Amino acid sequence: MTRFRPCIDLHAGQVKQIVGSTLGDSTSDLQTNHVSDLSARHFAQLYKDHGLPGGHVVMLGLGNEEAAREALEEWPGIFHIGGGINEDNAAQWIKWGAGKVIVTSYLFPNARFSMDRLKAVLAALDGDKNKLVLDLSCRRQGERWIVAMNKWETLTDMEVNDACLELLEPYCSEFLVHAADHEGLRAGIDEDLVESLGRWCTIPVTYAGGCRSFDDLERVRSLSQGRVDLTIGSALDIFGGVSLKLEDCVKWNKEQGY
Repeated sequence: MTRFRPCIDLHAGQVKQIVGSTLGDSTSDLQTNHVSDLSARHFAQLYKDHGLPGGHVVMLGLGNEEAAREALEEWPGIFHIGGGINEDNAAQWIKWGAGKVIVTSYLFPNARFSMDRLKAVLAALDGDKNKLVLDLSCRRQGERWIVAMNKWETLTDMEVNDACLELLEPYCSEFLVHAADHEGLRAGIDEDLVESLGRWCTIPVTYAGGCRSFDDLERVRSLSQGRVDLTIGSALDIFGGVSLKLEDCVKWNKEQGY
């Protein structure tokens, strides 16, 4: 059944909640909903204390490695780490305490999907797909969703659909899908995408983007028939939000049997 998945988003070494559509190379264009005075380690400990495994630590750009490693050290073997992961460093991040690595941009040289690179990352993990999560974060183009890379600025040649997921499922244990056009806006989830992911995926998948209230957990469960998990960021009280308390998400997970 649908469960709440926690997150630690890192930018310039700090825990932040960012409006996804403004994330690029120019810091002057960046819009943040929240910049925490607390460390990544603090949030890792918080999630550990509340029994919330399977969370994502995402490094948005450079300067985040130290903070990410601190979070992983706090709860070894539990968090999924993403941001700049490739075949050369994937195994190292597992050694540093990640339960799984999350890969996106590396799989799309020149914005074109490379099966060879996917196989190379998996080989670097000794062929253990249980250590690999594929991030298919995307932007909506009409009635389609196109995988976006490089801080969600560049559209690739891959459409998120049933054929795509069927192709990739044998090589990974989970999917992570940020709806980049909704990320950080707290204006509602992409209901069509959530419903589609519930129909298409046969392995665990986590959706992120646009959650604004506790009702969205129930909405995701209903739309996906309980097959899609939900990551919540900016709406949470621990990230400055006013509409959703972490304790309510913890209670939700317990009610779902987690």
